[in-house]
Amino acid sequence: MIVEFYSKTKKKDWNSFIKHAKNATFLFEREFMDYHADRFTDYSLMVYDDKNKLVACLPANITDENIVYSHQGLTYGGICYKKDLKLPVQLEIIKAIVQYLNQQGVEKLIYKAFPRFYNELQTDEVEYAMFLINAKLYRRDTALAIDYSNRFKYSPNYRREAKQAAKAGTKVIESEDFESFWRDVLEPNLYSRFKVKPVHNIEEILLLKSRFPNNIKLYIAQNDNTTIAGTVFFETKTVAHAQYISATDEARKNGALNQLYIHLIDEVFNNKKYFDFGIANENNGKALNQGLLAWKERMGGRAYSHDFYEIKTKNYNLLDQI
Repeated sequence: MIVEFYSKTKKKDWNSFIKHAKNATFLFEREFMDYHADRFTDYSLMVYDDKNKLVACLPANITDENIVYSHQGLTYGGICYKKDLKLPVQLEIIKAIVQYLNQQGVEKLIYKAFPRFYNELQTDEVEYAMFLINAKLYRRDTALAIDYSNRFKYSPNYRREAKQAAKAGTKVIESEDFESFWRDVLEPNLYSRFKVKPVHNIEEILLLKSRFPNNIKLYIAQNDNTTIAGTVFFETKTVAHAQYISATDEARKNGALNQLYIHLIDEVFNNKKYFDFGIANENNGKALNQGLLAWKERMGGRAYSHDFYEIKTKNYNLLDQI
């Protein structure tokens, strides 16, 4: 295996590979990754086989402490593989990447895995490799998702509240008005409840929306033409992911948030395999936000692990023992 750094001259090859990899999404296309290039030092890697065919990519960045992450600016990360690779080849790729990092003087790789349901082909080769290489599982988040092939019912009062909100005149629509949602609902709600700002500012989300109009969508609940709840979705081929969920006190009390989500689950994204609510964790996975967890579970979500590993690159030779 030959490992090389990504460069702008390889952008076309990178994007073409990502579109057909077994476990990649549009978040790994360079038009998405590079929107925050000013905040991260890119350290992405491309792996070629002995026939010079691209077989894997690792979206990654490096910090001032000389630690490589996969990738701090993305919701999920990990190695993206060619679809038809067998386990021994995937282990060889992981060894090649870790050995290459070691040769570059990088002592530690922080590996952010995919939640399993994002893989078109749901397999566990990476987890096996993490075991072999003595990787340390240092964080585990719980992503709440609906498996459309095995659904749970909504909490009965949620559907009742949603119907009441609809009767009261609340309407659910897809919207292009990201600015109003950011200004009037999302930013004030995040600050008042958690003293934080959205991960993306309005300029960034508008830029990403312009680059991925079919993948990034805003849905809102309105009462008397006033937005009282909204949610931004990142949509892949098989998964609808709630990137932002925000509602006013009015929307929580009158059932509008439940109305919005029941509509999205039942009518908008019911052609997907999974509906991803996002995580319900705090403190690097060590604590649960009980209120958020309860709402997502009552909507039918169930927990899937989202794992983070610390790999010492000197351990690459442990993969020789297979």
